[in-house]
Amino acid sequence: MKIVVIGGSGLIGKKLVNNLRQLDHEVVAASPSLGVNTITGEGLAEALSGAQVVVDVSNAPSWEDQAVLEFFETSTRNLLAAEENAGVSHHVALSVVGTERLLQSGYFRAKMAQEELIRNSKNPYTIVRATQFFEFVGGIADVATEGETVRLPSALMQPIVSDDVAAALADFTLGTPVNGIVDVSGPDQIRMDEFVRQYFSVTQDKRQVVTDDNALYYGSIEVNDQSLVPNGDRPVSITTTHFQDWLSRSASQG
Repeated sequence: MKIVVIGGSGLIGKKLVNNLRQLDHEVVAASPSLGVNTITGEGLAEALSGAQVVVDVSNAPSWEDQAVLEFFETSTRNLLAAEENAGVSHHVALSVVGTERLLQSGYFRAKMAQEELIRNSKNPYTIVRATQFFEFVGGIADVATEGETVRLPSALMQPIVSDDVAAALADFTLGTPVNGIVDVSGPDQIRMDEFVRQYFSVTQDKRQVVTDDNALYYGSIEVNDQSLVPNGDRPVSITTTHFQDWLSRSASQG
């Protein structure tokens, strides 16, 4: 089966391309750096020719409110139209658990717009929403840092490792279209402040994590215990890699 991975040079894209190739599928890794641009249309028709499935794991180069909205709307419209012309039978898109609960953020408003375009199209689809990645724990800390203090809320999370996101995406890519949304999360819930504390304890980071429930997620988003975890109103795929195991492996790898 021919599968095109939009965003195939990114964190998830590279892993997904590798997973699908190991299963003997014909996989095209597509991104502007690889000659396929969903904004300008460069190389898009050629890449999709003969494809059965397109997986969109691309991300915007700028997260400024208007720029990110224009990226996801333009890219998704162009991609869906090209898929219809090419006879693609399944559109798979990676999104974020809790998108509809995080609309204070321009990024999540853009992701919601992307989802709405997919849902309103004629293309059979599966939207896979994943929780926060283990790999982004350092970024969460850095945004919340003032001097040597990191102020974070105690909101629940259920984070996931990127390898497991790519594995789940491969399964949905090779399955029949859900024509709806599915959630994917890691196996354990943890509070955001503790998520960073555990990371610091392994990396020997000397910054102090202070619990502050008025602190904002990524500096701009109010969150609570329902914001960042699957809410139980749709199917959830629970993966197997625990945060502590990933931390231990990361520490041993230097």
